[in-house]
Amino acid sequence: MKKEFKIGNKWVGEGHPCFCVAEMSGNHNQDFHRAIELVHAAKEAGADAIKLQTYTADSLSLDCDNEYFQIHGGLWDGMTEYKLYQEAATPWDWQPRLMEEANKIGLECFSSPFDFASVDFMTSCNMPAYKVASYEINDIPLIRKIAALQKPVIFATGVAHIEDIDRAMQICREEGNDQVILLKCVSAYPCPYEEINLRMIPTLQEKYNCIMGLSDHSMGSVVPVGAVPFGIKMVEKHLTLRRADGGPDGAFSMEPAEFKEMVDNIRILEKALGNSEYKLTEKQVKERSGSRSLFVVKDIRAGEILTPENIRSIRPGHGLHTMYYEEVLGKTAACDVKRGTPLAWEMICK
Repeated sequence: MKKEFKIGNKWVGEGHPCFCVAEMSGNHNQDFHRAIELVHAAKEAGADAIKLQTYTADSLSLDCDNEYFQIHGGLWDGMTEYKLYQEAATPWDWQPRLMEEANKIGLECFSSPFDFASVDFMTSCNMPAYKVASYEINDIPLIRKIAALQKPVIFATGVAHIEDIDRAMQICREEGNDQVILLKCVSAYPCPYEEINLRMIPTLQEKYNCIMGLSDHSMGSVVPVGAVPFGIKMVEKHLTLRRADGGPDGAFSMEPAEFKEMVDNIRILEKALGNSEYKLTEKQVKERSGSRSLFVVKDIRAGEILTPENIRSIRPGHGLHTMYYEEVLGKTAACDVKRGTPLAWEMICK
């Protein structure tokens, strides 16, 4: 799999900053102007892309309230799947306009398709990437249709068995699509921290040899920032204007100031990670002059013996290295040396 490629005009992968995606999901609350606000909020918060979801309630479920379609527990307790998807769906006629607005201000815009019709719609919009939601990672015909488009494919793994990931990756290989990002994910809303398992990221990276990312539904930014040292190159978090405004996903979404803080901290951590080679920086080399060395701490006359009373290891570091301390003790001074002079070999009789 490729280690770097572009999503639209922006690079993602090895050697590039973590690609930060703001997931709009249903946080528009069925208000187009709010959706536009979210696009601008994502840009101001430092996101690289805004992500949509392209489905209808009918493409995901049935308008049926028997036991199979009831949601029990969590944020959506008491709702049917159909009613939830009706409330959360992003109208399709909005999506080209949201994409145009995003591109105008320098954001990429892509979506998650959930059936063949939504893939075709995204293709007609020329969206630069396709995200496969974790509940669709076992939909082989859908994955094959997406992979064949030769655009970047992003897989969430929230409910995936390892065999599901194996099959999804195999389909991409069969279709000759090596632009794949695998997102470590847990499908819980919000996700308990103890279920996240960031240490799984290097394991998946080694197994599938692709770009790794994180789709995070936990509260706050500790988890996505903490995932950066594990090698993620994409992070996705839900974004809302205000959690108090409600909506299907509002309760576990970030507000703009929180998203910005996350992005800022990711950028700081990326700088701080540096590389694994042990080597002093220019600043460290300069500061090393302040470390200890051997100094004359009492006036010495030529012919006088060097002793612990007139030679000491002190700061700064302009004299002989302290490893020569035992060697110089007992030697004879070759000249007069004033107190406060860095000790040098030419001051010592051979």
